[in-house]
Amino acid sequence: MVELVNVSKTFGSTKAVDGVSFQLKEGENLILLGTSGCGKTTTLKMINRLIEPDSGTITINGKNIVDENKEILRRSIGYVMQNNGLFPHYTVAQNIGVLPNLLKWDAAKTTQRTHDLIAKLHLPEEMLQMYPDQLSGGQQQRVGLARALVADTPLLLMDEPFGALDNVTRTQIQKEFKALDEFKNKTIIMVTHDVQEAFELADRIALMENGKIVQIGTPKELLYHPLNKFATEFLDGQRLALELKMITIDDLWKDFAKVQSTNSKTNPSNLNVWEAMEAFREDKAKTISFTHVNGETKTIDFEGLTMAFRRYQIAQNHE
Repeated sequence: MVELVNVSKTFGSTKAVDGVSFQLKEGENLILLGTSGCGKTTTLKMINRLIEPDSGTITINGKNIVDENKEILRRSIGYVMQNNGLFPHYTVAQNIGVLPNLLKWDAAKTTQRTHDLIAKLHLPEEMLQMYPDQLSGGQQQRVGLARALVADTPLLLMDEPFGALDNVTRTQIQKEFKALDEFKNKTIIMVTHDVQEAFELADRIALMENGKIVQIGTPKELLYHPLNKFATEFLDGQRLALELKMITIDDLWKDFAKVQSTNSKTNPSNLNVWEAMEAFREDKAKTISFTHVNGETKTIDFEGLTMAFRRYQIAQNHE
């Protein structure tokens, strides 16, 4: 759906983006990850022509974006900017309705879509007549998401959308966003410097340094098969936390014996190891049962879970 071929951008004597290339399939979520100044936001903004590349080509659905009218191009792409970018003199309803108005939707369609979205994002209807400065940071960010999603464009660009939020609010909004049909059905390119966020939301991650893509791949590929020293060291400080949240009971399934469950409650096997550990804590149980999509049920204790997790780590690191 989206392809960049050898795209570069220079500001003065600084090469912000240096020969970046990647392809993105329809429905895929690609995250541009890296430290400040690595070129990820510049790369993102070149896709909707907020910044023009010096060289290289960018195509969307096979069409070169330089052949498209800028305004029409941007109306066909959802965009969530840093710090929400809401118009302070517009109400919440007016902010959400900016793009529908440009697309000349009738008022009833805009109103219905707005109400649907704020319900999904857990915002009360009375907030529609409020102004951005009357909202909390989390509420403002939800409105920014609603504005980007309202026209239901197939492509969504997100520039550090949760970066200004506290940890608790960020985690909650990420969960709400992941649960949306709009998240599951869109092609998304997102910028972040937050490693945990990238691993939580990405199908693939493009790790950037000094304007170049150092490595691109799935979260597991970056974690277990880094291509160089930078890719290894970038994740080192958070490696265990990433593994706990990335490895699922499904990954460990063959390592558990099939045991008849004595528990009345079973959990889905797509839980990650961290969530499984939380289930032990919350249920105060010595064993917990999991049911696979094939209908098979297995029961494990905490020691069995941790041992299986450790064996999986060793196996991946020796591949």
